[in-house]
Amino acid sequence: MPYDLIIFDLDGTLADSFAFFVSVHNQLADRHGFRRIAPAEIETLRGRPAREIMRHVGLPRWKLPLVARSFARLMREADIPLFAGIGPVLERLQQSGAALALVSSNTAGNCRRILGDAHWQRLVHVECGASIFGKRRRIARALHATGIDPARTIYIGDQATDAEAARAAGVAFGAVAWGYATRASLELIQPEHLFCCVEDLIALAA
Repeated sequence: MPYDLIIFDLDGTLADSFAFFVSVHNQLADRHGFRRIAPAEIETLRGRPAREIMRHVGLPRWKLPLVARSFARLMREADIPLFAGIGPVLERLQQSGAALALVSSNTAGNCRRILGDAHWQRLVHVECGASIFGKRRRIARALHATGIDPARTIYIGDQATDAEAARAAGVAFGAVAWGYATRASLELIQPEHLFCCVEDLIALAA
């Protein structure tokens, strides 16, 4: 650190959407024909990789885009806050001279509404609507668009799939401990940086 390009995930990283995800999971399960989850299962599943969770609920990969679109439509009317402190952190990082970008599986409309126009305007490049298994290509597009060296770039996310995408794209990975996955599961994938609270992100600033 510091990095010239900081690429963020949205859900579970900047936006506190996990409670909403849990609230609509069973509705999506009924609509798309996979298994419901009980409240007692939630914490255990948070510690498992995405592919294992999909096997557990019987969600085949080919259905994932359909489920993601349904999830995004339901989120259009939801009040999804940013995690406390994210706004000042984004402002501080931008002031430090770092370029900020976004690579998210959520829609551009949802991302912009949740971030708000002020934070949206801080982003030099945006890639929305990516599959959770297709973020490597989107990170590569951000690198191409900005012309910034992958060695000077970090992707900040909250799940093992984010780490896989970052490493496949040749950039560092920073895991946040306040998102969808548990801190213990993130430690197992050995991220270059593990951020325990939002304020820790300030360390990315020059």
